[in-house]
Amino acid sequence: MNDDLMTSRREWETTTLAKALSRYPERRQRFETSSGIEVRRLYTPEDVHVDYVADLGFPGQYPFTRGVQPTMYRGRLWTMRQYAGYATAEETNERYKFLLEQGQTGLSVAFDLPTQIGYDADHPLAAGEVGRVGVSISSLQDMETLLDGIPLGKVSISMTINAPAAILLAMVIAVGKKQGVEQGQLRGTIQNDILKEYVARGTYIFPPQPSMRLITDTFRYCAAHMPRWNSISISGYHMREAGCTAVQEVAFTLANGIEYVKAAVEAGLDVDDFAGQLSFFFNAHNNLFEEVAKFRAARRLWARLMRQRFAAQNPSSWQLRFHTQTAGSTLTAQQPDNNVVRVTLQALAAVLGGTQSLHTNSRDEALALPSEQSVQIALRTQQIIAYESGVADTVDPLAGSYFVEHLTDEIEQRASEYIERIDRLGGALRAIEQGFIQREIQEAAYRVQQAVEQGEQVVVGVNRFVTEEDRRPQDLLRVDEAVRERQVARLRALREWRDKARVAEVLARLEAAARQPDAPLMPLFLEAVESYATLGEICAILRQVFGEYEAYTIV
Repeated sequence: MNDDLMTSRREWETTTLAKALSRYPERRQRFETSSGIEVRRLYTPEDVHVDYVADLGFPGQYPFTRGVQPTMYRGRLWTMRQYAGYATAEETNERYKFLLEQGQTGLSVAFDLPTQIGYDADHPLAAGEVGRVGVSISSLQDMETLLDGIPLGKVSISMTINAPAAILLAMVIAVGKKQGVEQGQLRGTIQNDILKEYVARGTYIFPPQPSMRLITDTFRYCAAHMPRWNSISISGYHMREAGCTAVQEVAFTLANGIEYVKAAVEAGLDVDDFAGQLSFFFNAHNNLFEEVAKFRAARRLWARLMRQRFAAQNPSSWQLRFHTQTAGSTLTAQQPDNNVVRVTLQALAAVLGGTQSLHTNSRDEALALPSEQSVQIALRTQQIIAYESGVADTVDPLAGSYFVEHLTDEIEQRASEYIERIDRLGGALRAIEQGFIQREIQEAAYRVQQAVEQGEQVVVGVNRFVTEEDRRPQDLLRVDEAVRERQVARLRALREWRDKARVAEVLARLEAAARQPDAPLMPLFLEAVESYATLGEICAILRQVFGEYEAYTIV
């Protein structure tokens, strides 16, 4: 530490600071982030030990700490992609067109629970869930309706779908063909991240090994035929929603990423053939500076992992490109208008951290699916940040902040330590099978819940600044059971007019291919959906061959 700086600091501590503390003691003895990183009173150059070229570099260059594009938002703003889907394909299509008219620049499809776990709307287990938390898609006919009038050559499509991701991707390819858009021109992302389903979300179907086969098969297909499509979105979002800390979010997400890269390489793919099509999905929480540092640390750590561990040669293979969604778990049913402020801070953190696309949650999502008015406010939040705040006018504006650089280093170091622990357990899949990641998340969530209940962590409107007045929105969106009736009727009609012999023939070939460990499945998925085989019928074949996953019980 510079002697002059040390002398000046001591003088400040014994005079100015001491006088202030005697009159106004600090609010608590220890301040810390969500990850338990202590936040000191003051940060100076002594707290930062950065080699600028090696640790920060320039935007668009290794290690990408300052961003994956040289000009970032000065050249093109992030994709504004509101996650949306409810009821039928017709109703969701209307919502998409409304959002595009309001200035949204990409679509993000929310599927209902039956679709996510591979059941058609008329399956007994779908009762009560059709169209509830997303749109119901049972066949190519539904996908055609969902994307009717949406120019797939111009609008990118993101889909939150995992276990049956390859089948839904095949449907988008088929719709593109009908629009005259070649699959090589399609832009978008399938989430396709099964490992976090076993940990935090639960919409899995098949056991891990066949699930990983489906994912690497998709990697191979996209690398060969769909260069503009992201073949996976490796998601920390849902683990953060389940209660993990910012450090754990980085560590567990990148550990899952390592597992996918290993699986693909072991399946015979060259790392540089597919790594540039990997994308990530992170949460944006309330602690603004920790979140900004989290994004920067994740970029740097992934670049180092890909370059050093996997010997990737192409700079695009080193880039961590990510979508961000604001934190649903922070939204409160009490005083829901407060959620607008929370979402604004979280969105700001994502932009300051260099996100490539962003979804902003709506104020009423703790109560119901978002209304049209609430979705518009959420989108306007992004647009105001983009066009009025000035934060998009320079690259990585918080770089050089003593606090932010210290946090970036600390998060990277702690996440690296977690990854080393997971490596010692045999990798992410083995760590999940042993319940390690699940336990870590549960313990972190328990600590937060205790802090909220004891008043140590303030949630405005919930455990402090509570009011008796109920100001909940009155125009909440509700989905009734008639949605399922319409979908069932549609399926019944489809099964009557389609070519039944063609469907049976392609499903038989799919079953035979699924029984061969190295047979490619994506071309058969495309044939199957184009014959109007339903999602449930295709998944039933795979269930028959692969079996179903039984959840690990944590004790």
